[in-house]
Amino acid sequence: MRRVIELGTVGLALALAFVPLRPSAVERWYSGALYPRLQQIVTPVSNRIPIALLDVLVFAGAVALLWGLASAIRASRRERRVAPLGRAAVRLAFGAAAVYLAFLALWGLNYRRVPMTERVALGRGAPSPGDVMALGVESIARLNALHPAAHAEGWNRAELDDTRLRAAFDTVQGTLSDAPRAVPGRLKGTLFGRYFRWSGVDGMVNPFGLEVLANPDLLPFERPFVAAHEWSHLAGYADESEANFVGWLTCIRASVPAQYSGWLYLYWQVSGEVGVEDRARLWAAVEAGPRRDIEAIVARLQRGQLPLLRSASWFVYDQYLKANRVDEGIRSYGAVVTLILRARFEPEWTPVRRVP
Repeated sequence: MRRVIELGTVGLALALAFVPLRPSAVERWYSGALYPRLQQIVTPVSNRIPIALLDVLVFAGAVALLWGLASAIRASRRERRVAPLGRAAVRLAFGAAAVYLAFLALWGLNYRRVPMTERVALGRGAPSPGDVMALGVESIARLNALHPAAHAEGWNRAELDDTRLRAAFDTVQGTLSDAPRAVPGRLKGTLFGRYFRWSGVDGMVNPFGLEVLANPDLLPFERPFVAAHEWSHLAGYADESEANFVGWLTCIRASVPAQYSGWLYLYWQVSGEVGVEDRARLWAAVEAGPRRDIEAIVARLQRGQLPLLRSASWFVYDQYLKANRVDEGIRSYGAVVTLILRARFEPEWTPVRRVP
């Protein structure tokens, strides 16, 4: 019976990994029904736990793996057979399959939901370079205008306690879906903080604990957007461009400091999508205040990153995204610019929901 369970678990994991699921079915039964109810239970619990659950899970998994391998090696030497190593390999495959199934059940199936391009009305085809530049010019104008008031008001480091940011997140969720609203997560520190620093990662969602982990070096004016972005993942928007889209819409509806954080992100994203000459034109339009903030972000990144580790980490993440049916891989981060330019908006950047 144990062998049947092990083989059945591995077979189910392989089937779910390779057999396509209908996005409409995933949206109806999982992303719009089962997952939100689960998230509303799990995230409030993880918010109350001061340490990162991911740290505990990784430590426990590493200990179990090393203990199992060591036991198998000892048994193989004692019995002078390779059979114990074969049994260990089977158990390892079973464990990996069980972890993958837990990942899909707790969060991962959101990668297969109805995409944002089928959720909002799209007004036109691919944006032109002029459209991208115009969006960059608007982001700079907003930055220049918001900077004095944003810095005068300052940033609330505990984003979970920012009632305006939470209200904006709730509003944006309602404009995009009729699913139950996600509960925001507290930005936690983690033992992987140094890895985040070295690899240039701003934050992540732990899919097994539905908690938010953040880079400890984030500057105050970066944190609102990072929080809104990760909350969007908690709301089931697994694709990075969609999380960026929801996070940006959230920030520009919140307080002035959060608006500044959102437009700062968008400027950063647009500047990475244009050529060298256009990037220089955009930079020349940035006034002294926002310029100092952007230079501070660049200094933070340069101070902490290890280039080889960063390249390796982003390569692995690119493969992870593609394995979860995000064909653009890490390029999906920049796809938010296209999404913003193609989507139809009502006043105040309110996206128009697509009629089924």
